[in-house]
Amino acid sequence: MRKAKKILTVLSCAFLLGGVLSACGSNSSSNSSSNASSPAASGGSSPSASQEKVTLSMLVDNNPDSVNIAKALIEAYQAKNPNVTIETETRPAGGEGDNFVKTRLSTGDMNDIFFYNSGSLMQALNPEQNILDLTNEPFQANVIDSFKTTVSFNGKVYGAPRTSSIGGGWMYNKKVYADLGLAIPKTWAELMANNDKIKAAGITPIIGTYKDTWTSQLIVLADYYNVQAEVPTFAADYTGNKAKYATTPAALRSFEKLQETVGYMNKDYLATTYDAGMKMLAEGKGAHYPMLTFAVPVIAQNNPDQINDIGFFAQPGDSADKNGLTVWMPDAVYIYKNTEHADEAKKFLAFIASVEGMATVGKVSPPVGPYVVKDAAIPDDVPQVIKEMLPYFEKEGQTAPALEFVSPIKGPSLEQITVEVGSGQRKAADAAAMYDKDVQKQAEQLGLEGW
Repeated sequence: MRKAKKILTVLSCAFLLGGVLSACGSNSSSNSSSNASSPAASGGSSPSASQEKVTLSMLVDNNPDSVNIAKALIEAYQAKNPNVTIETETRPAGGEGDNFVKTRLSTGDMNDIFFYNSGSLMQALNPEQNILDLTNEPFQANVIDSFKTTVSFNGKVYGAPRTSSIGGGWMYNKKVYADLGLAIPKTWAELMANNDKIKAAGITPIIGTYKDTWTSQLIVLADYYNVQAEVPTFAADYTGNKAKYATTPAALRSFEKLQETVGYMNKDYLATTYDAGMKMLAEGKGAHYPMLTFAVPVIAQNNPDQINDIGFFAQPGDSADKNGLTVWMPDAVYIYKNTEHADEAKKFLAFIASVEGMATVGKVSPPVGPYVVKDAAIPDDVPQVIKEMLPYFEKEGQTAPALEFVSPIKGPSLEQITVEVGSGQRKAADAAAMYDKDVQKQAEQLGLEGW
């Protein structure tokens, strides 16, 4: 519970969206805003005398998508629970926002509820000391297990999902596939055979956009489902310095796959940008683009007439029997451990992690992947590329969180190393060994056990 209620003001920050997230110009605590609505305005009835009025405070990052999601959820919840008032406060995004949250927790001045990352960043918040344990809450039965692993620590679950997932795999041009009579590959060998047929037809098989170096990582990162399928303990062993990329064949294979794409990319891949790559895919000048599905809105906006020409499949492994999707999991909603209104906060999170909650989110933030709440359907009007992710979510065990959600280790030099591999300048084995050294420096800085 906040130690003192702040004077409420109207949000006056001009939000600018740059890349995926944007930062607000101010991080002062005067960024508070009340999203309370009267019973009449919300469509609810006046609370009975026996219903105690409760005010909850919620901290959200200040990018427009988060603010819109928070507002929609609060309005929908308060319409049915007029005795509850939920006030929002915004914080910066990125590293500044991380420090903001950690400071609030360390001083005991945290809001009742807060939006924050899932995965390793959540684990860095010392959840046993700072976040309310939600393991046994009934709503957790609605949440898929692969998400719960990303908000867990020492066997306890601490969060609820607040939006849709993001898939990491291969976006492809469906017209190219149809014209060449190609089938969706279930193995890496089948994918490379498709690439040979596409190249023979005079079309770029794989779009490379190494001008934006972060895009060079996708083949390695999207392969994690296949690593986990072969070595289920890899994340824990990797974090504990018991497994390496260079000495674990399934992990080394991720770099080998990238090496095998040399010669299949557009000739100007080193000078091609992400935006240009998306245009190539939409226009059928390139058949495949290893990418995250958060890119779908770019095509929907810039090439709306071609959006239904784009499909998606998971990065294949070497066995068709183990075919699944690496997922970038959504951020989560948490409850401060020392809140004075735990029961009311839990009820609000139960609403968020429900079919109705996800439908509410979808009205203001169109999904770029399936929801991780069971039976929460994505809207019928989402592009076909998003719908092609659904089969992986329909059967337990066909999705896995990306490694960065289950391990705090991700070396800062990965994108430079993958550029070298993808451009043929460095062999896979050498790159994996180099990345292991890069990771070691980070693990030592984090003070992880075993390093």
